[in-house]
Amino acid sequence: MPETTQDEYPTWLGMVFVFNLIIGTGALTLPAAFARSGWLGGTVMVILVGFVSYVTVTFVIEAMACANAILHLRSILKRRVARDRSGASDSDSETAENVPLVGEDGAPFSLQSRVEMGEMATIFFSGTGVAVFYLCLAIYLYGDLSIYAAAIGTSLKDVICASNDTTDGAPCWPGYTMTRLDCYRLCVVGTGLLLGPFVFFNVQKTKYIQILTVIFRWCAFTAMIAMAVARLIQDGVQAHPPPLIPTGIPSLFGTCIYSFMCHHSLPSLLAPVREKRHLSWQLPLDFLLIGCFYLLLSLTGVLAFEHLDDLYTLNFLETPGGAFTRIVDYFLALFPVFTLSASLPIVAITLKQNLEAILVAGRRTAFCRALMPLLALVPAFAVTLLTSSVSGLVGFTGSYAGAGVQYLTPVALVFCARRQVAMLLPSNPINPHRSPFQSPKWLLLVLAWAALGITLVTINFINDK
Repeated sequence: MPETTQDEYPTWLGMVFVFNLIIGTGALTLPAAFARSGWLGGTVMVILVGFVSYVTVTFVIEAMACANAILHLRSILKRRVARDRSGASDSDSETAENVPLVGEDGAPFSLQSRVEMGEMATIFFSGTGVAVFYLCLAIYLYGDLSIYAAAIGTSLKDVICASNDTTDGAPCWPGYTMTRLDCYRLCVVGTGLLLGPFVFFNVQKTKYIQILTVIFRWCAFTAMIAMAVARLIQDGVQAHPPPLIPTGIPSLFGTCIYSFMCHHSLPSLLAPVREKRHLSWQLPLDFLLIGCFYLLLSLTGVLAFEHLDDLYTLNFLETPGGAFTRIVDYFLALFPVFTLSASLPIVAITLKQNLEAILVAGRRTAFCRALMPLLALVPAFAVTLLTSSVSGLVGFTGSYAGAGVQYLTPVALVFCARRQVAMLLPSNPINPHRSPFQSPKWLLLVLAWAALGITLVTINFINDK
């Protein structure tokens, strides 16, 4: 049975958690991808991806409610069979069909129990479907881990190196032979050696680290927007990007998917919400605020800087100013290091646990306990050593694995959930958490959108090569 939440919090706090989860590393790479797509193309893409992401979020919530109902029915059936063991063995299926929806445990669609996406996959999918889901999630987490390591390494490199030439082959300091790429790789290796050992244990992020991370995040994003606006007021518009650059749209597609990702963590965030009936209007408001925030961050950055780095925070190192401004600049440059260093072990542990579910199916031995953390860390950091392009990693991860987690999995979950509930509950009771996008056309529309985006990204990737 899934875990029933004990510590509840109000709906608005749940929306704050969703807001903070979505606005993470992807937001730092969004301005550069936005600039390469044109201000109009970027605006339209952010709005479209944000809307489709909200649609699939409602699919995940509906599937989670259906999973609660099915598990509720199984629990009632199990107790009845236990009571009537002598004569119930030949009528289990009939009992399952006639068992009342609302029983002694309360309303089954209450979202009271936390049913993670992996458990939903085991409820609604076949064995092959479950394997594909875990494989897709593992690939996404590999990409996520590589992005975190690359963002930390790039931020440290740009703070440490003092040369004006920012190309990878340029010396890190004038008169020294060590290049900026060498410094980046040393920082990545140092990050792996420092944070990697935590993956061998079940390290959990404490609430104090979460609070500190949230404070760092909001201070950083507020400072970036304020400094970009101040730069526009003082120096005027520094860049005049065209309205649309078609070649930049595929890369922005992957970045936007990554920037709106929250689906894999929704059960953990929404199950403890006390007044779940408010989700129907507070969740779309949350997505609207996130979309406005992304547009404000990207448009001010595109207009205020003639050139945008892959990590937006690094642009502020080049901004002249007094002592206070320089302190803020270095704080922004080190922002990914502060926040992602706390999250990287958690992502690696999640990846380790998914690899265990795929490869050893719970049969853990001493060898597996030693091998799985290495299997999670080594490939991800190897990819990070080969490329320092954070935007490239974000685009690839978001376009392929991210599209699977954000688009394909929610569509498959809600489709199978609706079929199973219809079979088990022929009376067709109303699910209070059903998606407002009930028509099958919405499922086809999301699939078509995902196929179009992945096709464009693939064509663009082949052309680049």
